Amino acid sequence: MGKLRKPRILRSRGGSLLMIATLLLGSGILRLAIEAGPALARAGEDKAGTADSHDQANMSGHAEPTGDVPDRAGFQQMLDAFREREARLADRERAIEERAHAVEIADKAVSEKLQELMDAEAALRETLSLADGAVEKDIERLTVVYETMKPKEAAALFEEMAPEFAAGFLARMRPESAAQIMTGLSSEAAYTISVVMAGRNAKAPRQ
Repeated sequence: MGKLRKPRILRSRGGSLLMIATLLLGSGILRLAIEAGPALARAGEDKAGTADSHDQANMSGHAEPTGDVPDRAGFQQMLDAFREREARLADRERAIEERAHAVEIADKAVSEKLQELMDAEAALRETLSLADGAVEKDIERLTVVYETMKPKEAAALFEEMAPEFAAGFLARMRPESAAQIMTGLSSEAAYTISVVMAGRNAKAPRQ
């Protein structure tokens, strides 16, 4: 009988120890839960805050342009630069057109002036031709007058005339009239006029 009681006592002690251990474990778990609750709550708040910040960052990323895409100010600067360049090109084109117009006006003025000079040259040439014709006619008339004069009177005029002019008139006269006048000249005047006439004949082109 004594041997049978001992195991019961051991069993009761073992059950008490198990119960105590269970209570201690439950108490520790409860304490851990109580202490960990605020920490878990703070962790949840931090996680929520992080998510909100990510959402705000994503929203701000969609709302604001990134560095690769120009913003409104950048587009305005680009537009202003294009407009300024277009204005410079327009000014340059306008200057080129004005210069071309000035060159065209200058060319027209030069052409008109050249035409005026050509007209003036033609008029001068005509005037000289008329003058030469008038002089030629005057010389012919004087030659006829000297031919119709008496040889002695004509010789007196040729005696006082310059040898070059006297030789010119005598060369235009008929040979017989010129010979009669030469006969009435002094030997010195006749010699001088003869030398001038011979020099002109020597310079005349020969066929």
